[in-house]
Amino acid sequence: VVRERMTTQDVEAITPQTLINIRPVVAAIKEFFGTSQLSQFMDQNNPLSGLTHKRRLLALGPGGLSRERA
Repeated sequence: VVRERMTTQDVEAITPQTLINIRPVVAAIKEFFGTSQLSQFMDQNNPLSGLTHKRRLLALGPGGLSRERA
């Protein structure tokens, strides 16, 4: 799509906004941060629980351990 738009537009008038539709990019970012396994709210009251939460995320994240294998 971008190549097609580059051939139809004037070279001096091309901007990223004219080449790329931002809606699919924004939708992908929102989907990732809204539904990703790593997207969680952290308890910020207790510093020790924050460290435990970060350790758990690193171990159980994508490519890490699964609860079945652990």
